Amino acid sequence: MAILIEGIIANSGRPASIQALEGTFVISKQPGPPLYVKIEKMSSSSQASLRFLLSIFMSVVMVTFASNFYNDFDLTWGDHRANIRNGGQILTLSLDQESGSGFQSKNEYLFGRFDMQMKLVPGDSAGTVTTLYLSSQGGAHDEIDFEFLGNLSGQPYILSTNLYSQGKGDREQQFYLWFDPTKNFHTYSAIWNRRKIIFLVDNIPIRVFNNLESIGVPFPKSQPMRVYSTIWNGDSWATRGGLVKIDWSKAPFTATYRNYIANACVWTSGKPCRNKSINAGENVFAEDKAILGPKGRERLRWVQKNYMIYNYCTDLKRFPKGLPPECKR
Repeated sequence: MAILIEGIIANSGRPASIQALEGTFVISKQPGPPLYVKIEKMSSSSQASLRFLLSIFMSVVMVTFASNFYNDFDLTWGDHRANIRNGGQILTLSLDQESGSGFQSKNEYLFGRFDMQMKLVPGDSAGTVTTLYLSSQGGAHDEIDFEFLGNLSGQPYILSTNLYSQGKGDREQQFYLWFDPTKNFHTYSAIWNRRKIIFLVDNIPIRVFNNLESIGVPFPKSQPMRVYSTIWNGDSWATRGGLVKIDWSKAPFTATYRNYIANACVWTSGKPCRNKSINAGENVFAEDKAILGPKGRERLRWVQKNYMIYNYCTDLKRFPKGLPPECKR
């Protein structure tokens, strides 16, 4: 007898699976080794109960899967405005009139899946910009970018996504979120492999950028990238094109982070990543039917139909000589 349960770890947006065999069940999680738990041999009539109990267990063990910010990140600027708390489980970035703040991952990566839970600046956040992104170094850098543009109290945040390859960006797609990102933590994710880049919010795909090098579109595939996050003053452009400025009487403006997970290939001293690690980033997640299967594609269309507010691929004024080639596919 064998049972396979697949789902999302509670509060994390991360896939997990449970396989129950005679004598043992295994919880497979990413990243990290599986958990093995001894059970007794059971009849087929007990399978439904096991499914229910193991689903509950998945939510209980969530905290085991989270990383530690002390181990994974360096606070790079902002002095006391960047803080790691609760034994490494919580990180906060703040902005005041003197400075913003930021952090970066200790590791560089080449391909994988990256998840971060964030709670954005509450209240009147107009003019503030909170970012979460992957980036390489140098002028011809690659970048996978989430930017959260603040707004007046009661008005929705704008999530702006962008991609750079070999130093060229100008690929913005912007969305309203279908929830208040300041009330609770939500998971923002990027899947990056040789074939595609997927942006996700709470494990719902909102954008897919395919590798179209075959038609001359550069694609990030050779430069290792770090994970970065910052909060800074963008009131020259962030809210209504810069018409609404930051109200400094509301400072400090603080964003909170938890449960960072990277199922990715770590790039070490220029050594190429092992194929096994790359496959973990590509096959386990990017081709998962839960991400871009029929239901995932339906969710993607739902987000883009109802919540997308800007798409560079439809901006003829911006590209009077013709839209970028990837927009024609």
